[in-house]
Parts: sequence; C-alpha cells; structure tokens
Amino acid sequence: MRGFTTAMARASHPLPALAVTAVAAGLALGTDRSLPSAAIATAAVFAGQLSVGWLNDLVDARRDAQVGRTDKPLAAGELTPRPVRWAFIASAATAVALTLLSGPLAAAAHLTALLAAWAYDLRLKSTAWSVAPFAVAFGLLPAFLSLGAPGSPWPPLWLMAAAAALGSAAHFANVLPDFADDHATGVRGLPHRLGPNITRLTAAALVLTASILLVLGPPGPPPLFALTAVPLALAVLIVGLAAGRRPRSRVAFRAVMLVALLDVVLLLTANG
Repeated sequence: MRGFTTAMARASHPLPALAVTAVAAGLALGTDRSLPSAAIATAAVFAGQLSVGWLNDLVDARRDAQVGRTDKPLAAGELTPRPVRWAFIASAATAVALTLLSGPLAAAAHLTALLAAWAYDLRLKSTAWSVAPFAVAFGLLPAFLSLGAPGSPWPPLWLMAAAAALGSAAHFANVLPDFADDHATGVRGLPHRLGPNITRLTAAALVLTASILLVLGPPGPPPLFALTAVPLALAVLIVGLAAGRRPRSRVAFRAVMLVALLDVVLLLTANG
C-alpha cells in the first residue's frame, strides 16, 4: 500500500504542485482575505495542481514509456491508468468546488487558469501555442487570490505580468533537459520549434523580465534587497548560459531556476 501511495504522489508532480501552492499561500496572505478564506483558496490551488500533474502523466504515459522514463510511475508499470484517472477526476472536482467558494470573479479567474493548464496537458503541449497556458495560468493566479478578498480588487497589472513571465520562463526552462526525449516522441511545442539555443535565451529573458517587474513595479523606492536582485539575476544568467551550451547540459536550466526562486521571493515580498 505504501508503494502505491508513493507512486501516486510521484505521478502528481509533487514538487511543482507544492511550489505553486506555497506561492499561492503567500499571495493569499498578502491580500485582505480572512485566514479561512486564504486557506480555502490555497487548498483550491493545491487540488488544481494535483489534477494537472495526474492528467499530465496520464496523457504522456505512452510517450514516457517509449523513452524509458523510469521516474514516471505509469510509464514504469508501477501504476495502472485507472487509479490515476480517478485521482484526476477527484482532484479536479475538488478544485472546482473550492474555487467557487471565492466568489464569481475569483472563480472565473481560477477556472480559466485550470482550463488553460488542462488544455496544455491534453493538446497544446505539442503546438506552437504551448507557452500560452503557462502565461494565462500563472498570470491569473494573483487575480484569483486578490479577487476573492472583500471588494474583489484586481491585483496590479505589473504583478500579473511578472507572474505570467515567470510561468512562461518555467515552461521554456523545463523543456531544456528533455529536448532529445521530446524529439523522439514527436512533442513539438514552441521551445522545440525555436531550438535549444533560442529556448535558453528566451527562458533567461523572461525570468529576468519578471525580476525587473517585481523590483520596479511596487510603489515607492525599492528596498536594498530588491535593488541587488536584478544585477544578481543577470550575473547568474550570464554564467549559466555561457556554461550550459553543451548538449544535455543542465547548467542553463539550473541558472534559470535559481533566478526563478529569487523571483518568487521578490513576488511574495512585493505582495506583502
């Protein structure tokens, strides 16, 4: 039973799910939501992220098996599709139910984000529009959490733009280590059409754009930490891109992820 539970957890893409949920919790606590309302909204985001992860592994099971992805429980034969399918249905239904408790405007924002994420799993992953679901889903996350507060205030546009840029950067960065496997299985998203070199540069440009927006967007003079964030991010990206030009190198990917982590800190600080 423990092996089954562990496999189900791995199939949900737990690290991205927990990371997005942690960001959502920080953003929710930075709004005028009550603590119970913030907790419900955070739970809605977590359930939605689980549904996205399980759907992704269901859709990709054949391709993952084709390239020998032993880290994927469905592809490795540790799970059958049936429990993962039911887990997706249950988590998706839970996400929708919890989302509706935040009110119509907030619910519309989060449901649109969920539909975009599910569309990526089902179809858009292999199209030139593959980045669009990330821009939409991440860009609407601050809106969902803010619109559920009393008075349904919209978040500032710079915050939504920074979140969209950060989500888009994550898409380009996540593809970098998997170019060969994706090519072998016929995945042709936007990064694959641009090629690895342009994808690396695009990921770096997007994550740096998020840094700049998060530093210059909030009213008032930026704090010292924020002022040092942009040159630090630029230095990390320059070193990472220069050292990560070899095929299958993960250096550029790690550099982008390091700056993305810095951006998350800026995001939560700016929202607070």
